[in-house]
Amino acid sequence: MSRFAAFDLVPVDESKQTAKDFKSDQEVRWCPGCGDYAILAAFQSFLPELGLRRENMVIVSGIGCSSRFPYYLNTYGMHSIHGRAPAIATGLACSRPDLSVWVMTGDGDGLSIGGNHLVHALRRNVNVRILLFNNRIYGLTKGQYSPTSEQGKVTKSTPYGSLDAPFNPLSLALGAEASFVARTVDSDRKHLIEVLRQASEHKGAAFVEILQNCPIYNDDAFEPLKDPDARDDRTIRLAHGERIVFGANGDKGIRRDPTTAGLEVCAADDPAVLVHDATQPDPTTAFALSRLDDGALSNVPIGVFRSVDRPSYDQLMRDQIADATRSQGEGDLHELLTAGDTWRVDA
Repeated sequence: MSRFAAFDLVPVDESKQTAKDFKSDQEVRWCPGCGDYAILAAFQSFLPELGLRRENMVIVSGIGCSSRFPYYLNTYGMHSIHGRAPAIATGLACSRPDLSVWVMTGDGDGLSIGGNHLVHALRRNVNVRILLFNNRIYGLTKGQYSPTSEQGKVTKSTPYGSLDAPFNPLSLALGAEASFVARTVDSDRKHLIEVLRQASEHKGAAFVEILQNCPIYNDDAFEPLKDPDARDDRTIRLAHGERIVFGANGDKGIRRDPTTAGLEVCAADDPAVLVHDATQPDPTTAFALSRLDDGALSNVPIGVFRSVDRPSYDQLMRDQIADATRSQGEGDLHELLTAGDTWRVDA
């Protein structure tokens, strides 16, 4: 019998659980107006839909404002090391298939010191859900520029403007061959919950970028996407199987640029308007969609960019162990440690 047979996700009657069941007794403390409040409320209201026992859920975070999440959720959780949340989550997902593992990270925590861990968790397709809160600034440490800050950004650490070219988190995730990649906005509760729902149903690494406002150190960073008079002309809502059209009057679309390998805006009635296919194994189109974004937030796609089936690393590992056990029997740890080039030092 597999050593993992004793572990299993234990469902409960989700009708008996409410958002209140997932709220801890800790006082929620972020700056007034922080987008994290909206994300937390949406996440807590969504969790009962999973139909899982709270003890079958783990929230792992690194360091940053978003990393306070484990304190505010009545589940298991770990406020871990700066940038290392994906590594810890990988160990949990591989050793405990009975757990639904979520990572809460930020653009600084996840893309700077933690960039290597993030990329490899996605590449390996570990069965974890990684939510990256992107406010384009270091909020916890008081306003330094981050890996997603726009070039020329004036901050406490770049008084003459940032020289760095910023990361595009979606392009990075797609380049790492993440099997699920999505983007949503903190203030769009309905869209946020729908993206979380799809991420939770995915088997493998699910990466979700959440555009999030920091009212103290980078206020209104995404205001064009929230302003009722501007957002519909800038926001491209991706829906699998539907034509990619947008605009206040639904008069704009996305087609392939005939002169480059990328995409471009066109009229909605153009017969070349693309139909979004999130399940396309080749990530080329999804990557091109991620490149529509620019510093001015002129054309910003949100929704699920990619959702493909691929064996998860943790399942492949468990299958490998089970096969080895069937063919060779249980291993002997003492024999392993004393095999090969070993020696004993006598006192």
